[in-house]
Amino acid sequence: MSPTIKLHDRHLNLLNNNNIGISKPKTELLHFKLKFRTKPIYHSDPLLSVAYNSTMHASSAHPPQSGVIKSSLIDPDGGALVDLVVPKSQRFAKALKAEALPKVRLTKIDLEWVHVVSEGWASPLRGFMREDQYLQSLHFNSLRIEDGSLVNMSLPIVLAIDDETKERIGSSNDVGLVGPDGNLVGVLNSIEIYKHNKEERIARTWGSTAPGLPYVEEVITPAGNWLIGGDLEVLDRIKYNDGLDHYRLSPQQLRKEFDRRRADAVFAFQLRNPVHNGHALLMNDTRRRLLDMGYKNPILLLHPLGGFTKPDDVPLDVRMEQHSKVLEDGVLDPETTIVGIFPSPMHYAGPTEVQWHAKARINAGANFYIVGRDPAGMGHPTEKRDLYDPDHGKKVLSMAPGLEKLNILPFRVAAYDTVEKKMAFFDPSRAKDFLFISGTKMRAYAKSGENPPDGFMCPSGWKVLVNYYESLQTEEASQQQAVLST
Repeated sequence: MSPTIKLHDRHLNLLNNNNIGISKPKTELLHFKLKFRTKPIYHSDPLLSVAYNSTMHASSAHPPQSGVIKSSLIDPDGGALVDLVVPKSQRFAKALKAEALPKVRLTKIDLEWVHVVSEGWASPLRGFMREDQYLQSLHFNSLRIEDGSLVNMSLPIVLAIDDETKERIGSSNDVGLVGPDGNLVGVLNSIEIYKHNKEERIARTWGSTAPGLPYVEEVITPAGNWLIGGDLEVLDRIKYNDGLDHYRLSPQQLRKEFDRRRADAVFAFQLRNPVHNGHALLMNDTRRRLLDMGYKNPILLLHPLGGFTKPDDVPLDVRMEQHSKVLEDGVLDPETTIVGIFPSPMHYAGPTEVQWHAKARINAGANFYIVGRDPAGMGHPTEKRDLYDPDHGKKVLSMAPGLEKLNILPFRVAAYDTVEKKMAFFDPSRAKDFLFISGTKMRAYAKSGENPPDGFMCPSGWKVLVNYYESLQTEEASQQQAVLST
């Protein structure tokens, strides 16, 4: 039986095995020697001058037949985007209130979750989870909202506190939130404190309690034994002042930009690695297939994850520089691509986490979501195997409660074609002609200064990675020299 794409209440057969197309393509696959008309990627907030009035309407997988094209093709979960940033006129009063309350100190990753929740990525969630929400998320991967419907919520979004903080809060109904730098961030209202059963949380989220899970070791193991939930109010939009804030477009800003560009379909691609030509092949091929379906202006949301990642992942600033080269070189078309940073921390929780990644893009206005092999997965931390079945992520997305309105686009595997000397979709009939270059192998090439095969990545993007690893080696050598000289 051939795989299918789920398009709301109907299913359409895919082309051949694992094709993401709906109708027979009319043109050959894009070759990466072909260049789009290029423009530099924007280096300042492209939305500052956008004036916009939005009208939300129901999601549709079908291209509009007539009338004004709107990209708000999919309603946010709960029907309206959550925005928990206090209006300017109320900030002084709220800050005074927060100052007088017992305080909870946030870690850097806690602050990333404040960012996520406050901008509406987790709509309709309005704060850190209380116990009933936590249990629904942990055991059902979803939340039941007031109208009785379900929304997907596969990752618990919680705030941990220790015994000392719990005692300091006492009987207070509200607490002030203090950032890692000591500044007031906001208020958590109508709080509820409940037990943090770490083992249960880890086992149900990751399906494993093996040592070495990155998020567990960084966040959960050292966390307190209590969770505190409540309604969040944030005094000001979260900024990182790292030169990348103009890429951190909120769901509301993204929806405005889709409408400004008159998109009639939005397809999102989540990644935490540099973009190689295999990625670009599938993104360009996805757009071509949407055009074959009858859409006139599909827009790609290239959406790298910007929160916590494990130490051996390429840092966000390097990835963003590399992405900019991909657009400047015309591998992706800047006219039909929006680059933004998704502020969520990374769990590496496979099929459980990929639901969160897809759900958040619904709230950002995307009605198509590209999913590939082993999404949000990683190698087993203690055994030589994948932690998750590589195909389970896309299968789970096609069945996940609360994601029915999102069109899931599984993509074919791309590899380096040693005959054609370019990235191409894998052809099992001549498997010996293909070379698979993993993220680990790619990093090994860059660390050694060795070039990958021609056509694997645009040269300017590759140079960004080589320069990064050279700087690391220089820094390590300096540190070793300093140790030897002491």
